[in-house]
Amino acid sequence: MTVRTTRRVFLSAATMMAAALAATACGSPQDTATGGGDSAAPVKVGLVYSQSGALASYGKQYIEGFKAGLDFATKGTGKVGDRKIELTEVDDAGDPAKAVSAAKDLIGKGTKIIAGSTASGVALQVAPIAAQNKVLFISGPAATDAVTGANKYTFRSGRQSYQDVVTAKSFIGDPTGKKVVVFAQDGAFGDANEAAVKAVIGSAGATVSSVRAPASATEFTPFASQIKAAKPDLLFVAWAGTTAPAMWQTLDQQGVLSSTTVVTGLDIRASWPTFGAAGAKISFLSHYFDGASDTEASKALKAKVNTIDLFHPDGFAAAQMVVRAVQEGGDDVDKMVTALEGWSFDGVKGKMTIRAADHALLQPMFQAKLTGSGTDFTATAQKSLTGDESAPPAVAMKG
Repeated sequence: MTVRTTRRVFLSAATMMAAALAATACGSPQDTATGGGDSAAPVKVGLVYSQSGALASYGKQYIEGFKAGLDFATKGTGKVGDRKIELTEVDDAGDPAKAVSAAKDLIGKGTKIIAGSTASGVALQVAPIAAQNKVLFISGPAATDAVTGANKYTFRSGRQSYQDVVTAKSFIGDPTGKKVVVFAQDGAFGDANEAAVKAVIGSAGATVSSVRAPASATEFTPFASQIKAAKPDLLFVAWAGTTAPAMWQTLDQQGVLSSTTVVTGLDIRASWPTFGAAGAKISFLSHYFDGASDTEASKALKAKVNTIDLFHPDGFAAAQMVVRAVQEGGDDVDKMVTALEGWSFDGVKGKMTIRAADHALLQPMFQAKLTGSGTDFTATAQKSLTGDESAPPAVAMKG
């Protein structure tokens, strides 16, 4: 997933393989739904996501976005032609074993479209099930790069980690000769972040080093001193857990935030108070926040949820993709896959394109700033990167 200050997991960047971008076909999910298949039988769609567990707040946004997107894409009918989209929601609680069991159960009941996957670990276990059973799988907020190119039946409705790191790179322009420091905790979370920054920014010419803190650390002054001594052009912070407020306060008090460009990921709105007074001094890479775009889809979503949060767009896009798949493929999953490959559509974030070669979802990404204090912060976009500017390298389809 991406950088976070609370509990998100950032997995390593995708393996970089040179390949040409596939041509894309344009279309709108609002086109009149004609459907496929010979009957008016409902289209079964299984939504397997986190209703409980550590990522329940992400799951809540996803499902709200999905239902708003389904309303948008079907023009309020909930149908593709004469066929009702019949949703079955299952809680995987972020547990891959539960998700796999749920997916198999749904497939056994005739479900040919599975969507969801709030957690990366879940998505990586469900993807092979989709290929084995030849059903369509549209992963959700799970951001691991490994979902891209997993197999021909697997797609994604959210962004991937590479797109986050490319957005971070955009804050320093040409990285050649620049010094980048990754500040993270010891452990797999920190390892993955450091590896991603080295793969994306280091390979572009920057010198990447790290300052690592024990996960149990509560005193951050020594680490702030190390960072200042390194004199980086960019400080990339990847932090998880309850010590985040103290960490940010120390970086601010020790002058780190005023001595260099400090970048981290902008998580869900509920996490924003974590930054405290430091919030206005940080540069944020952002997947999405309320007001980042002004599209027809964003207006429709906002009308449903009032305040758009980080993962609402992922659910919305998933519903658009489901409707497209059924419109063009009916009950034929291989035709659904063909209909999605290379498809461009207008999503909440703006123009979205499903790259045919590996099913990466090319999409806008954002630089953001926070203003305000305490619990009253407002995010504003400083710059938008196009889908092409934030595109991950194409990878070979694995299955």
